[in-house]
Amino acid sequence: MTAIKGIDYLNRLKQNPPETWMGDELILDPTSHSLVAPPANSIAKLYDLQWDPNKKDHMLYKDPSTGELTGTQFLVPKSKDDLKKRRLMHQEWAEASYGFMGRSTDFMSAMLLGWYANAEFFGNYAENVKKYFEFVRREDLYLTHVLINPQVDRSQPPSKQPDEFTYLGVVRETEEGIIVRGAKMMATAGPYADEVLVFPFANQKLNPEDYKYAISFAVPMSTPGLRVIARESFVKESKQDNPLASQFDELDGILVFDDVLVPWDRVFIYQDPSKVNHVLNFTSLYTGHQSTIRLMTKLQFVAGLAMKATDVINTNVFPQVQDLMGELTTYIELCRAAIIAAEENAQPNKDGIYIPDFRPLSAIRNSGNRWYPRSREILQLILAGGLMYQPSSFSVFDSPIKNDIEKYFRGADISAKEKIQIYKIASELAVSAFGSRHELYERYYAGDPLFLRINSQYKNYDKTECLSLVETLLEQIKSEDAKLLTQ
Repeated sequence: MTAIKGIDYLNRLKQNPPETWMGDELILDPTSHSLVAPPANSIAKLYDLQWDPNKKDHMLYKDPSTGELTGTQFLVPKSKDDLKKRRLMHQEWAEASYGFMGRSTDFMSAMLLGWYANAEFFGNYAENVKKYFEFVRREDLYLTHVLINPQVDRSQPPSKQPDEFTYLGVVRETEEGIIVRGAKMMATAGPYADEVLVFPFANQKLNPEDYKYAISFAVPMSTPGLRVIARESFVKESKQDNPLASQFDELDGILVFDDVLVPWDRVFIYQDPSKVNHVLNFTSLYTGHQSTIRLMTKLQFVAGLAMKATDVINTNVFPQVQDLMGELTTYIELCRAAIIAAEENAQPNKDGIYIPDFRPLSAIRNSGNRWYPRSREILQLILAGGLMYQPSSFSVFDSPIKNDIEKYFRGADISAKEKIQIYKIASELAVSAFGSRHELYERYYAGDPLFLRINSQYKNYDKTECLSLVETLLEQIKSEDAKLLTQ
C-alpha cells in the first residue's frame, strides 16, 4: 500500500473504532462524534498534506523495495540530506496544527524508527520490531502509546500494589500469545488511533520481582478487551470563538486491558526488567528531532500572537513588553540551532542509518518543559486584563449592544471584530482549559523533568570536555608551583 490519504484513515477508523468511554457514554463512531471527530479530522488533513502537489517532494519518497510512494515519516535516513528531508516533513505537519498536535502521526513513527535502527537491542524479539515498523510503514498507520502506570500508590513498585494487576502485566502465556491485564496511561489520541505501542517508562528501575510488568508490545486499538477511559473533552463547536480547541484538542485517557491477547509476533520485550530499564536510550533518537521542530513551531505561533496582540493596542512600544517578546524569540532560535546541530553532527550506525546528534535535542527537551509554561506566562503578563473581558461569542455583533462592542472593543487601528478574534486565540492559550492542558503536556510529555535532567544532562552526560578544562588549569598551577620550588 502507498501512503494513504485522509479519507482512507477515517474509513479505517470508522470500521475499526476503539472502545472509548467518555463519562458514561460509549462512543461508537469516532469519525462522527462531536467531541472526537474534530481532532480525527485534523489528523486526516495531515495525511492529505502528503499528497499536496507542492509538498510531495519532501512529504513522500519512493520505497526502494516496492517502488511505491511512502510517507517521509518512515524514511530510514542514510544521509544528512535524508534527515533534512525528514525535517521538512515534520515542519509541514507541525505548521498545519500550529504545533498543537503533539501526537501527529510523525511522532510515533519517529519513535519506531529509533527502535528499528537499534533492533538488535531487543534480542530474541528484534525481528518482531523490524517487521512491526515495516508493517506500520506499509499500512501508513496512526499510533498512540502508553508508558506510565496509573497514579494509585506511587510509593510501591508494580508487584506491591493492592491488586496484582493494577498495573499492566502478564496473566499467562498461550500458543497464540500472551494474555495481559491492567492499565496504562496516557493514551493521547487513543480514541482515534489505529494502534497502540505499550512499554513501561521507568523513571525508577524495575526490580527482578517486577518481571511480569516488564513488557512491551503493540496491538490494534480495536482489540477485544481493550478500552479507553477518556478525559473531559475541550472541543468547542464554534471555530470562530475557539479556533484552536475546535480543531486540535487531543483527547487523553487511560487504557484498560481486560485480559487482552497479544500475539507473539507483536511482543518486543517480554518479562525482562533489564531491557525495560534501557529501552529509553533508543526511544528518543528521532522523536527528539520531531518534537524540537514541533516545539519551535508552537513557540513561533505564541510569539507571533504576542506580536500581533500588542501591536493592535500599541503596547509593543514599551521596553518591558519588548523584553518579554525578545525572550520568546530567544527560545525559538535556540530550538532552530539545536535542530541544525543535530542534523549536521549526525553519524551513521553500523548499518549506515544516520542518527541525529541527540545532545542538542536533549538540551531542548530539558528546557522546553520550562520554556513553554513561561511563554504562556508571558502572554498573561503582556496582555493582562485583555485576556479576561472578551465577549463570550461573536453573536454579540448581531445583538442590541453591537454599538458598545464596536466602540469599546476596537484596537488602535483595527475593528472590534478583528481585535476580539486575536484576543480570543490568546485567551485560548493563556487562560482556558485547553491552554492549561497544553502547558501540562509540554511539562511532562517526555517524562518527569527532574529525572530527565538528572539522567540525560548529568548522569549520562559526557563530562570529558568540562572536566578537562579544570584539569588543565590544575595541571598548570601544579607546574607553576613545581617551577617555584626549583628556583
